[in-house]
Amino acid sequence: MKTRLLLGLIGLALLGYGGYQLLHNSSVTHPPDVAKWLVIALIVHDGLLAWAVLVVGWLTARVIPVRTRPYVQGGLACAALITLIALPLIRRRGHAAPGLTLLTQNYAAHLAVLLSVVVAVVVAAYLVRVVRDRRQGRSTANERSATDHTSPTE
Repeated sequence: MKTRLLLGLIGLALLGYGGYQLLHNSSVTHPPDVAKWLVIALIVHDGLLAWAVLVVGWLTARVIPVRTRPYVQGGLACAALITLIALPLIRRRGHAAPGLTLLTQNYAAHLAVLLSVVVAVVVAAYLVRVVRDRRQGRSTANERSATDHTSPTE
């Protein structure tokens, strides 16, 4: 409990420092633009992203077998975060003078490579799980119900 309180106080102190810097350097930070960005981010997050995550989570719980589900959900979460970061860079590519920015790179190709790596890691992790289960004599079938969220080793 003391650790949580301490971390909360540190977080509040950093939030206050950030707010002070934002307002103190208003000629550089443009607080109205920051406020606009925060409102748009809130709308996009709560109005679109949160609902999309809920729908995808619900669908994976209904469609993907229990044993495979954590790997698919983890891969989807990683892919979504990587894509979310890459989309603005892909959209803005070529909008700056060459050499002055990184916006001259082919972010669409980079995104494809990163998503391929995510898929490869997820498949490899799942295959390790299958091999371990076979070595330990566990069945490869889904033995737990769809509502059982406990670890298979519990």
